[in-house]
Amino acid sequence: MYRLVSKLVIYKNMTEDELLIQLAQVMKELDRFKEEGAKDFEKDNIISRIYDIIHKLLDLATNYGFNKNLWHNYLAYLLATSENPFSISCERVGAKEGTVNLFAKNDFWIFKELFDYDFSPIEKMLDINCFSIISNYKSIKKSVGRYNKSVSEKVRILSDSIENAKDEEEIFQIVTDFYKNYGVGTFGLNKAFGISKEEGKLEIFPITNTQEVKLADLVGYEIQKKKLIDNTRAFVEGRKANNVLLFGDSGTGKSTAVKAILNEYYQDGLRMIEIYKHQFEDLSAVIAKIKNRNYKFVILMDDLSFEEFEIEYKYLKAIIEGGLETKPDNVLIYATSNRRHLIRETWNDRSDMEKTEEIHRFDTVQEKLSLVARFGITINFSAPSKKEFNEIVKVLAQKHGITHFSEEELILEANRWELAHGGMSGRTAQQFINYLAGQLMD
Repeated sequence: MYRLVSKLVIYKNMTEDELLIQLAQVMKELDRFKEEGAKDFEKDNIISRIYDIIHKLLDLATNYGFNKNLWHNYLAYLLATSENPFSISCERVGAKEGTVNLFAKNDFWIFKELFDYDFSPIEKMLDINCFSIISNYKSIKKSVGRYNKSVSEKVRILSDSIENAKDEEEIFQIVTDFYKNYGVGTFGLNKAFGISKEEGKLEIFPITNTQEVKLADLVGYEIQKKKLIDNTRAFVEGRKANNVLLFGDSGTGKSTAVKAILNEYYQDGLRMIEIYKHQFEDLSAVIAKIKNRNYKFVILMDDLSFEEFEIEYKYLKAIIEGGLETKPDNVLIYATSNRRHLIRETWNDRSDMEKTEEIHRFDTVQEKLSLVARFGITINFSAPSKKEFNEIVKVLAQKHGITHFSEEELILEANRWELAHGGMSGRTAQQFINYLAGQLMD
């Protein structure tokens, strides 16, 4: 195995922490053990290291919902997540003629050999059976929230296809088609991301447990949803689209609408990166990392607002419009806020009578209002009327199978609930229905 792995060219960019590299090193030592004969403690050490690798593989299988042949799933996972010039190029334009394909096919021959690797002599020599177990593994059924379903399904598709391939030519077609259809690496396999910065190094990491909400789950607000759908559809189809500000009362579904739009258009190449206010200084660096990828990225700024002393909004203004480097066509900004104008104003900003140190007060007001003007579309999510609130409650009750109330009783209880729990909003209605559903479980 070590000799096989050492001959990889395109897929050589693996760290020492990678399980394949660790296993290859163990197999290299095992070859030496067979040739020279070693003491029992060295054999025990090798067995211990193999079990440690199997333990890590089981952790990976749990995180991604792997099943059946975990060794095959793992190798497919390596191919699906390896970002290199070849895989990224295939993601963008598919397989093209070129000398690089010879190196790729060499690597795919190696992966086929690894797929078909016979561990039985090793198990017999060491008196272990862990490789046999992971080759026919039946995972415990888990809820979708316990593993990354998006990655799991794609990796298992790739694994099954390579299992049935007869040679490297077939694998070349399978893998390059996979890159073109699904993408590669973190962006290809996941749909939502956050950012972090440690020791000056920016990292975009996947958010694996996202809410599987659909636009149909957001009752009402049909005009608002249509505006968001029309803009997002134009974006993913490569047409001109606008940055969007969703503003309005708390609990009306602004954040839910944005999360739902991601689920609706994920299969069309939409991805979402959530960025918080204190991270705005890294916006340019984030965009630099995603501008050449074959996806459409929405940068989400949830619950956005600024106090008068905060200046982070200046980073945002420069990115949206105004900097020397234009925002790439595959990036839009969607922001939600309870404030229409995002930046807090005071009466001092408006007053021409009060003496302050600010001489050009009108310029200050325009500076604060100009941020909103840079969002091409603003969508208002206002609190529902009593009639709309009652309709939301009735629809949600029907969806959750709550039928033991008459319509009049349901509305009466809902109105009592909202009076004691923050007023009429979609969030309040959902919380009321959750309460009723919880009582049914008793």
